[in-house]
Amino acid sequence: MITRQRLAAGVCALLAALTAGIAFPTGAVADETAEQAAPKVELVLDVSGSMRARDIDGGSRMSAAKQAFNEVLDATPEEVQLGIRTLGANYRGNDRKTGCKDTAQLYPVGTLDRTEAKTAVATLTPTGWTPIGPALLKAADDLDGGNGTRRIVLISDGEDTCQPLDPCEVAREIAAKGIGLTIDTLGLVPDAKTRDQLSCIADATGGTYTSVQHKEELTDRVGQLVKRAADPVVTPVAVEGAAACTSAPALKSGLYTDREEFGQHRYYRVDVKPGQELRASVSVAADREVNPDYGVLLRAVTVHGREIVRGEAAGNGRTDAISTGLRYPKAESDDENAPAETVCLQVSNSFSAASGVKAAPGMPVELTVDVVDGPDQASDVASFGLGRGWWLLGALVLTGFLAGLLWGWLSRLRIAVWRTN
Repeated sequence: MITRQRLAAGVCALLAALTAGIAFPTGAVADETAEQAAPKVELVLDVSGSMRARDIDGGSRMSAAKQAFNEVLDATPEEVQLGIRTLGANYRGNDRKTGCKDTAQLYPVGTLDRTEAKTAVATLTPTGWTPIGPALLKAADDLDGGNGTRRIVLISDGEDTCQPLDPCEVAREIAAKGIGLTIDTLGLVPDAKTRDQLSCIADATGGTYTSVQHKEELTDRVGQLVKRAADPVVTPVAVEGAAACTSAPALKSGLYTDREEFGQHRYYRVDVKPGQELRASVSVAADREVNPDYGVLLRAVTVHGREIVRGEAAGNGRTDAISTGLRYPKAESDDENAPAETVCLQVSNSFSAASGVKAAPGMPVELTVDVVDGPDQASDVASFGLGRGWWLLGALVLTGFLAGLLWGWLSRLRIAVWRTN
C-alpha cells in the first residue's frame, strides 16, 4: 500500500512539474514594455448661450453636461491626468473678435482632485460664442509634452461661430504635427451642419464622433473615452519621407506618421541584416472627400530601384482609411560580418481630390516598421497556437500514457499475488 502511495505521489509530482512547464515555458521573455508618461485627457466643453436649450430628457443641455462630468470625474482612473477647458463661458457681449477669444482652462491637466474639479464645473453658466477652433489650439498646447496617450474630448451643441478659422483645418494641423493627439467629438442634439463639422474634426485625428440625445448616453460615452486613454498604446513618431530613396530617412522598428499629397511618392530606408525579416504596413486616411476608385501601394525596393516585394490595396470612394503591408525575409549568411541590406520602402497613392476640396495639407499616413529575427526560430513560430508549450504538451501526453501502463501492470501484479495467496 505504501509503495502504491509513493508511486502515485511521484506521478502526480511529475505531472505538476510538466504542467508548470507549460504555464511558464523555459526561456520565456519577460515583458519589457517601455515606461511611458501618464495618459492625459482634456475635456473641452461648449458653454455658449445655446446650451440653455431644454431638450435633453426634459432638462437643459448644460445640466446634462454637468451631470455627465460629475459622474465621469468619479470614475476617472487614477493614472489618468485630466483637465477641463471651456469655450464661450465668460464673454456675454456682441463683439465677435472678443467672443472668438473666449476659451479658458477651467481645471489644469494633472492629478485629479475630484472635489475641486466638480466645484469648478458647478460654476458654469451658458454664456457666449462658440470658438471651437481657438479652443482646440489651446487644448493641444495644454496637452503638450510627454510620450503618453493624449486625447481631447470635445462636447458641443453647435458649429463654430468664429470662421474663417475652420476647426476642421485646425484638427488637420494638429494631426500633421505627428504628436499622436486624438480628438473625439460629441454632438448634443446636433443638426446636419454641426454633425458634419464635428465628424470632420474627429476624422482628421483618427478620433470618433458620437451624436447624443440623452444624459445617460453622454455620461457613458465620455466615461468610455476617458478610460480608453488609460489603455497602453504606442505613440507614433513624426517623420518626413523623401522624394527619392537616397535622401530618405532611416527608420528602425516602430510606428511613424507622415503626410502625403495626392498621387505623391514617399521613400523611407530600413536596414535588414541577414537572418532578419522586414515586416511593414501602411495606412493612408482619406480625411476629406475624394474621387472614387483609388489605391495605395507599398513597395520594398533595393537602393538601385529593383522591386523586391509589394503590397497593394484599392478603394471605391468611401471616406476612410486604406491599408496594405508586406514581408521581406533576408536569407542567412555564412559570413558573420555580412553587412545589412538597405531596403527602401516606397509609399504611393492614387487618390485625387474632389471638386472644391483642398489638396493641402497632405493626407495622414501611418507606417509600421518591424524588423525581427527570421521566422524559422522557435520563438517566432506558433505551433497550432501553442508556441513553446507544444513540446511540453507532447511530453505530458507521453508521461500520462506511460503512467497508465505502469499503473495497469502494478494492478495486474497485485491481483496475481492475491490469487496466489
